[in-house]
Amino acid sequence: MSFGGPQWPQEPQEPQQQGQQGYGGQPGHGQGTGGYGYPGPHSDPRSAGPTPDWSALAEASASRDRRRRRLMIGGGVLATLVVGALVATAVVVTGKKEDTAKNAGGTSTAPVSPTEAPTPEPTFSSVAPPPPPNPKDYISDPGKDRAPLTAEGLFPGKRLSMDGRAYEKGATSATTNCAAVTQGGLGTVLKKNGCRKVLRATYARDGVAITVGVAVFPSEAAALRAKDRATGGIAPLVGAGVGDFCHATVCLRRSNSIGRYAYFTQAGFADGRKVTTGDKGVFLTSDDLGTFAFSQIYGRGKTQASAAAGAPGQ
Repeated sequence: MSFGGPQWPQEPQEPQQQGQQGYGGQPGHGQGTGGYGYPGPHSDPRSAGPTPDWSALAEASASRDRRRRRLMIGGGVLATLVVGALVATAVVVTGKKEDTAKNAGGTSTAPVSPTEAPTPEPTFSSVAPPPPPNPKDYISDPGKDRAPLTAEGLFPGKRLSMDGRAYEKGATSATTNCAAVTQGGLGTVLKKNGCRKVLRATYARDGVAITVGVAVFPSEAAALRAKDRATGGIAPLVGAGVGDFCHATVCLRRSNSIGRYAYFTQAGFADGRKVTTGDKGVFLTSDDLGTFAFSQIYGRGKTQASAAAGAPGQ
């Protein structure tokens, strides 16, 4: 832009006539009445020097403006391209990450096994099974205690071994006349409590003989009363190699019960000697045969309980 004149690219104005002020209103300092940059009224235009080529100057200015516009347009295009490239790169990178995440999350690397029918799960009843039968119930209740009962079944075999001590078995017997196979007041006690049967067997070892008798009652209570009130004892059973013993002498008598059974023992010397508290052999024989009688009676209940557990409803 020419200082004090019009903007490019307008053509320059012709020199003003005499008496008129130049553009700017006030005369130029030291220049007469002419405008700043123009000759005064008394100047000769031909003596003022060469005239500028206004067309060339305008063309040069226009060329500079065109280059400036091209540079601005080119810079804008370049900036746009750079921003677009950055956005595109971000979109591509983001797309790759999303695809990778999708592939990682949606695709399983585990081998695919062929489809198989589901294995059936075991089922269990929610009802608890009944407890196993109690053997004692079967030797206490006549309704359940129905297995055959014989002397040979209760006292089997020809010999008996208890903790390595061997006993030879003598005679055996069974009777429903309970009082007939007793001594002293035991017969009366058995009869009063409803004794149904007495089974006996005799064993001998090292000069000591013992008879064990098992009495059967209608109930557990009856057997318990007979045991508690017992007086006298079971009569010795002789024969089958065992001589007479426990007559007119002192012998060891004991009684006990389990379920509806009461059992009694009488042990003494085969030669008729009196038994004293120091005769450990006699006491040990009484212990062995009492334990054996208990085991045989309880075993009877155990056998019947096991049979009932294997066949419910019987």
